Amino acid sequence: MNEAAARPLAPWRIGVDVGGTFTDMVLRDQGGDLWVFKAPSVPADPSQGVLAVLQRAVDSFAMPLSDLLADCALFFHGSTVATNTILEKKGAKVGLLTTTGFRDSLEVRRGIRENQWDHRAPFPQVLVPRYLRQPVGGRLDKDGVELAALTLSDVVAATDIFAEDGVETIAVALLNSYGNPAHEEAVAAHLGQSGAHPWISLSSRVAPIMGEYERTSTAVVNAYIAPKVVGYLRDLDSHLHSHGLTRPILLLQSNGGAVSVEQVAERPVNLVLSGPAAGVGALGLYSRAAGSDNLIAMEIGGTSCDVMLMGEGQVEVTDELIIDGYHLATPSVEIHTVGAGGGTIARVDEAGLLHVGPQGAGAVPGPACYGLGGAEPTVTDAYMVLGRLRPGPYAGGSVTLDDELARRAIMDKIATPLGIGVEEAAAGIIRLLEQNLLHAVEHISIQRGHNPQRFTLVAAGGAGPMHGAAVARALGCRRAYVPRQAGAFCALGMLHTDIRQDYLQVHFDNLDTVDGNILEKGFEPLAVRAAAALTAEGFTGAQAIMHRELDLRYRGQLWSIRVALPGGVFDPAAVRLAFDADHQRQYGHTQPGGTIEITALRVTGRGLIETAEPVAAAPATGLPEPTAIRQVYADSESGWRETPVYAGSDLRPGFAQDGPLLVEELTTTVFVGPKDRLTVDEADNFMIEIDGAGN
Repeated sequence: MNEAAARPLAPWRIGVDVGGTFTDMVLRDQGGDLWVFKAPSVPADPSQGVLAVLQRAVDSFAMPLSDLLADCALFFHGSTVATNTILEKKGAKVGLLTTTGFRDSLEVRRGIRENQWDHRAPFPQVLVPRYLRQPVGGRLDKDGVELAALTLSDVVAATDIFAEDGVETIAVALLNSYGNPAHEEAVAAHLGQSGAHPWISLSSRVAPIMGEYERTSTAVVNAYIAPKVVGYLRDLDSHLHSHGLTRPILLLQSNGGAVSVEQVAERPVNLVLSGPAAGVGALGLYSRAAGSDNLIAMEIGGTSCDVMLMGEGQVEVTDELIIDGYHLATPSVEIHTVGAGGGTIARVDEAGLLHVGPQGAGAVPGPACYGLGGAEPTVTDAYMVLGRLRPGPYAGGSVTLDDELARRAIMDKIATPLGIGVEEAAAGIIRLLEQNLLHAVEHISIQRGHNPQRFTLVAAGGAGPMHGAAVARALGCRRAYVPRQAGAFCALGMLHTDIRQDYLQVHFDNLDTVDGNILEKGFEPLAVRAAAALTAEGFTGAQAIMHRELDLRYRGQLWSIRVALPGGVFDPAAVRLAFDADHQRQYGHTQPGGTIEITALRVTGRGLIETAEPVAAAPATGLPEPTAIRQVYADSESGWRETPVYAGSDLRPGFAQDGPLLVEELTTTVFVGPKDRLTVDEADNFMIEIDGAGN
């Protein structure tokens, strides 16, 4: 990473990730140099965080914003706006048009609880009250054949009700529309002619799946967030364009790919994991650097921890996503998120038990040590008490840490109620947090049939490198990998992200008897749509590639498994082998010779964005001197140890040192325990060998 104030070499790319505490920006120039900037996020208006971090870059380079944007070839953006709109219940007023007799499907749900032992937890609030769920006559059968004509007079009557009640956006979810969208398209055409409802979400476009509840729920959430999310993105795009940006901004989708604002405007629900999903691009970059296709990313920011697994070079994608209790059928990379970050609040309950999370202090007021008015003890405050962070400027000068404020918060809220010392209380906070992190990683590895001992743990985020070695040891991993730009993991991942569009068509058949020509006819319109979308983004020829997949299940099963068609060629024997292998991994058994059903056809279109490896750093020429030596609490076994502290900028490829030690980087701090060994690899990132073991 180039930390000098010299101007980058044009053209460059910019990735901006809006997190719960900080907004991160990474700029990579034509020569491969990287610059990282941070600014506090503004939850009430995320665009302020974006503009603030751009201003930091402008000030650093001593250039006007117009020059910074004019020479930007690609501008990637990941934001929590969609997710926060759902969590904060600040979406639009929605009206739902549904088939007569099915207006209550949204509220009846599936009846399946996430925790089967918890029968008292209430379901989330229905986003559309019953009087705004209006029935429409007409009926299609399961194959999409019309049984009764659409009753447009019902649509007219419903829209009159919506108009009287101030409905801002309409969701349309008619029965069996996944097989034939004609009725929903007719409703959309009628609403479009009236011009009274600019925001319309059709379930057949948003989520063309079989499963009435999930399809309806997805369409409703899409309608609920569309005005705010799309409005925000269009305003930001327009603002940046007016200040010199020549190409539309690219948004990170839940599927790990990017898309322009206008292409995602119809389906903003695809942005609910925007930001964290950029970890796919980051893992692709670091898999080459770490020399392994088996990685588990543990990205810990100020608010949460996002865990993602790459097995054999692939990050799994699912259509089953739950946000705050709402079921969404949208392509999403598998990410498990827990409330465990640097700003996670610790508390003692009425029974005298210590809890860490899931509540967080956020960007404002933040941890007590920030000095911004926060009084609740957090994980960051525990770092301060244990000597793992030093007082003074932090995160590029975004905040200033005060150790006395940290000690006071932990003493008053944790140590005194428990009757223990402040250092013991801080150590307890860290131990409990790391136990929560361990469970989060196990959820996406062991519970998915993966042995974590085969993986390298990638510790990322501002707080991840503090816990990487400890969690890796608990998992049985032999190595923990810490990117040099760990604190801007997702923003950097955006710069290594392709354009992506996913299309699906429900299709039922028998794997062993299906006619390959029939499958080809089913795939073809999906491929045409994908190609058109990529062409609109400027990707054709060798830059536009297609991947084909089948959804498969044994007869009698409910859930399907995705299986890719190598080279796009349908080979029933090869598909069966791949399905059986994945079924064995996930469920622990197979049905030799069992009937396998096809349930859906999928086409994924990718627009390949050219990427370049970061510039190689000069090798180390000698052992650098630590910038300080201070007492740091290592662990319960080693206690307090005299620990050297190194400046990250002094450590170059070839450096190797046994712990304990600390490395202070621009966006993070790396903690290496007494039993571990730190090396700097050829890619200029940090490798921690657990207990001194090599590969």
